[in-house]
Amino acid sequence: PFEILPEAFVQIEEPAFIFGNQSPKPMTVTVKAGVDDFEGTLNLDLPDGWSTTPADYPISLSRKGQSETFEFMLHPSEEASEVEISAYIQSNSKKYDRSLALIEYDHIPTQSILLPATSKAVKIDLQINGNKIAYIMVAGDEVPSSLEQIGYEVDIIEPNTSLKVLKEYDALILGIRAYNTINELRFINQTLFDYVKQGGTMIVQYNTTWGLKMSKDEIPPLPLNISRKRVSDENAEIRILAERHPVMNSPNKLNAGDFNNWVQERGLYFPNEWSEDYTAILSCNDKGEEALNGGLLVAELGAGHYVYTGLSFFRELPAGVPGAYRLFANMIALGKNNTND
Repeated sequence: PFEILPEAFVQIEEPAFIFGNQSPKPMTVTVKAGVDDFEGTLNLDLPDGWSTTPADYPISLSRKGQSETFEFMLHPSEEASEVEISAYIQSNSKKYDRSLALIEYDHIPTQSILLPATSKAVKIDLQINGNKIAYIMVAGDEVPSSLEQIGYEVDIIEPNTSLKVLKEYDALILGIRAYNTINELRFINQTLFDYVKQGGTMIVQYNTTWGLKMSKDEIPPLPLNISRKRVSDENAEIRILAERHPVMNSPNKLNAGDFNNWVQERGLYFPNEWSEDYTAILSCNDKGEEALNGGLLVAELGAGHYVYTGLSFFRELPAGVPGAYRLFANMIALGKNNTND
């Protein structure tokens, strides 16, 4: 194949940066030479209010294909904002601002794809109450790292962690499809419920209706029925059913605007039946379909709180959706709230 490619390539390694405060974050940028003896300066195109240290780096690569990695400290704006950051190399009068992606399979010719060297950066208007989280994780779950980005201390724990240890955490979170994939949960589920009864907050993210490691009736401490119902339209109207509930008010005051710019879907496998012990927080539906009120259910259990949610936080948090972070922070803070105002 005949290809015309730039003399240099640049790539920001992290797809998104999420800030819940003013603490800077490291940003890794890799440059790669497309020719021998390449020299230039690595720069970042930053929106107003954002800055890095250092401001740039000199580049000197002696051989074609050679690469080097550089680290900037990215400082967010003081105001809440959602921006795009670009990296580029200035060499004499030429500007190189593309990353190189190779598509290589045995059955097709190798293809070189040039993409913009950009990354998303989000500064969120966010308050946190309680920060130590125990997380029971499944493969491919990016929620823990997303929560760490905004300042939470997240410990990945084994399912058989003792109640004594669990009581040290402000919240216990189960990863997506935990009851579909973690066999041990059927043996220790009651311990998790005891943690809630003694004042903890337990957040269970969506599970599918097939392949469960236990009966559907054994999953929650209070009756609810997982269904196959979902809301596929990420822009579907969100109706707030419990405006005065703490999960909508503390520590972040939420409104309909927090559900703007969600990605891919609202949620999936919503419960369709539940006991009166739960408070249904939100309602939404795809066009022409019935209203679904089971996307976020909260119940008091003993001295603590049990939350079951089918909302797609596993998509929204890695994508940097501010409202999803604000809502998740409120869920974590349930055990710290003292008012419904």
